[in-house]
Amino acid sequence: MEYGRIGKWKLVNRTLAYGVRTLVMGILNVTPDSFSDGGRFFDSTLAIRRAEQMLQEGADIIDVGGESTRPGASQVPEDEEIRRVAPVIRKLAIETGAIISVDTTKASVAAAAIDEGAEIINDISGLRFDPAIGEVAASARAGLILMHSRGTMETMHRPEPANEIIDEVIDGLRHSITEARVSEVCAESIAVDPGIGFGKTFEQNLQLLADLSLIAREFSGYPLVLGTSRKRFIGRLLGDLPTDDRLAGTMATVTAAVLNGADIVRVHDVRSAVQTVRVADALKRRGPAD
Repeated sequence: MEYGRIGKWKLVNRTLAYGVRTLVMGILNVTPDSFSDGGRFFDSTLAIRRAEQMLQEGADIIDVGGESTRPGASQVPEDEEIRRVAPVIRKLAIETGAIISVDTTKASVAAAAIDEGAEIINDISGLRFDPAIGEVAASARAGLILMHSRGTMETMHRPEPANEIIDEVIDGLRHSITEARVSEVCAESIAVDPGIGFGKTFEQNLQLLADLSLIAREFSGYPLVLGTSRKRFIGRLLGDLPTDDRLAGTMATVTAAVLNGADIVRVHDVRSAVQTVRVADALKRRGPAD
């Protein structure tokens, strides 16, 4: 077991070291229809309070999203998405100095978020939906997470299955990186995410997690982000448990992710994840006996 690929991820105003330990990205959904928290933090005051709590629990990054990507979710107009995320990002940036990511597939939303203090753009489409996000990231010198997904916003949760999911994810991420570089995004600002749950079958999600080291090796020059938190495949593994009962299963996948090469884990339950990655990092540093 080879311990972390130590590197530096260049963001708007700072550089974030990765590989020394696994970083934790806390999910903050300012939406009325998220699959995981049911709109609990749609009110901006509650959202900011939740972000502050995640920071106290040890979150390294707060990922703010204003549009749900759950199955069946309605698309949000750009101005409404900006209205949801901008005040939360502004207040967090001013009052906490936290590293903030915006989870969006729209260039206008990404630009507005950067103007308010976000330093990372998290694009679940890997520049497929709005390639201009690459130009926004390049202009601001922002961090850019390129995630692999399949299909459109309407079909990504029910596409035709891929035959060789590892190969498809690798090819898709390569293409996204190429597109980002064409837009002049700095290579040191790019991170990749294989997109667990986005257009993959139950079996393919398990395969991606079990074989994550193949993706980590393929993209060894980039931080590897993984988000499994509370996802449907975990509930299915545990007898169709509801979303709120998937904490233990989520932490098992976080451990597997760390041991197989993830540099950043994206989670709802920050306190549990911080404790989990601390143990997993210790195991990974030690490695197998000679």
